[in-house]
Amino acid sequence: MKIPPEITYRNLEKSEAIDNLVHEKIAKLEHICNYINSCHIVIEKIHDRPRSGSPYRVRIDLTIPPGHELVAQRNPGEGIQYQPLDAVIRETFDAMRQQLTKITQLQRASEQANRYAEVKETTAFVTKLFREDGYGFLKSLDGREIYFHHNSVLHHDFERLEIGTGVHFSLEEGEEGPQASTVKIVDKPGVRAGKSSETIIEPPLDWQE
Repeated sequence: MKIPPEITYRNLEKSEAIDNLVHEKIAKLEHICNYINSCHIVIEKIHDRPRSGSPYRVRIDLTIPPGHELVAQRNPGEGIQYQPLDAVIRETFDAMRQQLTKITQLQRASEQANRYAEVKETTAFVTKLFREDGYGFLKSLDGREIYFHHNSVLHHDFERLEIGTGVHFSLEEGEEGPQASTVKIVDKPGVRAGKSSETIIEPPLDWQE
């Protein structure tokens, strides 16, 4: 957390048990999202002798990048069976955990989509190969056919290329149009790229054409 959590107690004394519980719950929130900017918690006693419900109110305010402000508050009111302070704290943190889980999942999905879009722009498969003449053609994941020369293949790997070999490349403008440069072998179609734990290259349905 960029800023140490701020915990405020109002109209009640802080106990070691409650303080330990709060810090335990904060640690669990940080496990869900390790880039929380700030966390402000207010624990207060609002009634001395309520007829029902709980005399306590707990509020949590979190901020996370780029500019999200999350709020969770519990104030068990009339008609609710009496709840001790630790129960109100747990309920409030549970509500915050649900919000934080949802927004971090959305952010990660967005990051993954952006990452895939970046990979898509520079990933392709060899579809035509003229080994004796020293050139070939790639088909990018968005369907473009791109010329490459054997001099553009890194590590002198031109002889290792086969139809269907997955590559990463940079796109540049040649004398006769776009062409691939810095072509680097990645993997065969459908095979995981390098030692990655996820498949980042999926061949176009018509990559063999």
